[in-house]
Amino acid sequence: MTAAGVRVWDLPTRLFHWTLAALVVFSVVTANIGGNWIQWHFYSGYAILTLIAFRLVWGFAGGRYARFSSFLFGPSAILAALRNSPGAPRTLGHNPLGSLSVFALLASVGLQAAIGLFANDDIASEGPLAKFVSNALSDRLTSLHHLNANIIYALVALHLLAILFYLLRRRENLVRPMLTGDKPVGDATMASRDDTALRVRAAIVLCLCAAAVWLLVGYLPK
Repeated sequence: MTAAGVRVWDLPTRLFHWTLAALVVFSVVTANIGGNWIQWHFYSGYAILTLIAFRLVWGFAGGRYARFSSFLFGPSAILAALRNSPGAPRTLGHNPLGSLSVFALLASVGLQAAIGLFANDDIASEGPLAKFVSNALSDRLTSLHHLNANIIYALVALHLLAILFYLLRRRENLVRPMLTGDKPVGDATMASRDDTALRVRAAIVLCLCAAAVWLLVGYLPK
């Protein structure tokens, strides 16, 4: 419990969220500019892959509401949320509809970064693992890379529209808690852990994920 309310989002989760958003934008910009910026597009992809790996681990090792177990809902709960029925689950973290958005974005962005390892621009650049697949397969994965980018755009648009809906119709600001970590409702027993030890754990997990991606794209292929 803090002076501003109940701690819901731990600092590592918040940093992940905003860093991933910035990297996705950067990836889109560098891909559209092309030229020498393609190398930076690759670097951004490696960073995104690292963050996705971190979030998968953090879904089991993170704060209370960062854990997947806190926003795994069955079909009945999702339908109840869609109907806005009184029996819909109430949580300080992701609600059933929000959980669908989270899983969809993690899956699509993670797939995009992974596919990029095998893609090519049909000119001079290719992913670090493209050499391990046939040209035909690399071309197919490149096409999938472009197609999946459109899926990501759609998911991001839906995500932003949902934030706007909650702000205008339900008078709930979903952005502020992801900045401050706190929601002005609930009590101390509902708060997420967000202490120094948790943040050190996050730093260790991030370093391990970064090392794994570095081995994948920079060392093992050689």
